[in-house]
Amino acid sequence: MAAALEFTVDGRRIEVPDDGASLMEVLRDRLGISSVKDGCSPQGQCGCCTVWVDGKPRVSCVTPARRVAGRAITTLAGLAPDTRVAWGEAFCAAGASQCGFCTPGIIMRLAGLDARPGENRPRSAAASALAAHLCRCTGWQTILEAWEHFGAAAPERDWEAAIQRAELEGGVAQTVGPDVALGEGGFADDTVPEGALVALSDGWGGWALGETVAEARAAAGKIQGRRTPTELPMPLEFPEGDWAVRLRTSWVEPAYLETDASWCVPGGEPANPLANGGAFGAKLASPLPETARRMADEHGRPVRVLWSREDTVRRGPKRPPVAIGIDAEGRGVVRVVRTPRVADAIASVAPGLTVEEVDIAGPPTSAAIRGAGWVEAAVALSALDDDPQTITSPSGGSARAEWHQGGLRVLVNGGNPLDEIVLRSYCIGAAHMAYSWVTSEALTVDPDGEVHDLTIRSFGVVPASRMPPVEVEIEPSDDPPVNCSDAVFAAVAAATWRAAGHPPDWPAGPVPD
Repeated sequence: MAAALEFTVDGRRIEVPDDGASLMEVLRDRLGISSVKDGCSPQGQCGCCTVWVDGKPRVSCVTPARRVAGRAITTLAGLAPDTRVAWGEAFCAAGASQCGFCTPGIIMRLAGLDARPGENRPRSAAASALAAHLCRCTGWQTILEAWEHFGAAAPERDWEAAIQRAELEGGVAQTVGPDVALGEGGFADDTVPEGALVALSDGWGGWALGETVAEARAAAGKIQGRRTPTELPMPLEFPEGDWAVRLRTSWVEPAYLETDASWCVPGGEPANPLANGGAFGAKLASPLPETARRMADEHGRPVRVLWSREDTVRRGPKRPPVAIGIDAEGRGVVRVVRTPRVADAIASVAPGLTVEEVDIAGPPTSAAIRGAGWVEAAVALSALDDDPQTITSPSGGSARAEWHQGGLRVLVNGGNPLDEIVLRSYCIGAAHMAYSWVTSEALTVDPDGEVHDLTIRSFGVVPASRMPPVEVEIEPSDDPPVNCSDAVFAAVAAATWRAAGHPPDWPAGPVPD
């Protein structure tokens, strides 16, 4: 029998066996506190599991439960009710939460910062605190705005209109409201029925089973991911020709925070891994729901199926790398890693470019990833002109972006805005994703196709402290609403590349001051 550990959680004294579990495992799997999220499985790198230990923020996934014996643990649920509500309203009013997966941990970090003496709320202090976190949706700026305006009255909103705009931009059914920022977006792994068997990938095409995540992880022999210092060549060669514009990209990880998860009861329908976000298209074909269905029927009990962070990197879809050459007349060739429907995506914005699909070893790719193929083609074509160009996406939304005094100005038209807070949030998030992609994101993949960057911090996502400010101007329109954040993604990528001097290979490095 393992010795017992005692500590308090949200004011309640609890006792658990000292069996080597992490604090996160105790909070999520034994106490059912679902606001503590697992985004890195566990690498201590995403901040989604942040709680307070004796009033100070700490990531719980790499904190052994035995280290907090006799101490006071506070989760989001343990904040004073009025404080918790105020944070939810501040994040919602600023558009600082989209899927809502990472925000409970961020709120705990900022609330801990707020608890320090003094009334000043400098943005720089919050940006520094966010170094322990990763947010992929919002682009950081709206989170910092929520920090600055915490406690202010929330504006009146048309929630149906806000939800409609979020669904247009996210591409899947979504929810908007203060509860989303508090982690209540209905994520699959938060709704698992009690007593479910846990299944984790064993890394060899099979599944390791356990009564708990810790037991299944031990059975799978999981070894934590790594980051390689090796820089390997770009995956594709440029097409031969005398080109006015050349653009080449590498493998890029979508880096969604909620790793794939599903569960199913025997004879039932599996839980949707999309929950409150579409993972930028990367989860649309997730294999986990069918795996959960099959295993539940096979074992005659509920089964909870999870991918670790390493699994999403090795097995989840990536942006297909490209190598593009375009002449001064706008004719050229797009070489792209073979991907179903990517040629159609490119032709939708650049019918004059020839597409050559290439077979190379590497992780799976998908044309469902945000703007895959057509964005690269549109950005390359825009480089033929020295001035900022308005880019129109296949959905009909349009955007123009330019650098001004160290920041980005973005003009967008997505038809009827419906809810400007949501629209602005998605545009700023798309701007962050584009800026980060052009300047710093890539995966190291060796010639045999093995991915070597398996930690969430090795993807190159730009942190809050390095993200330039983004000014969004929304053109008024009575036209039917359409997605326009994808056009922002393309326009900001084009503007960032232009500011960097159009180096042919991405990531291109920081934009010069």
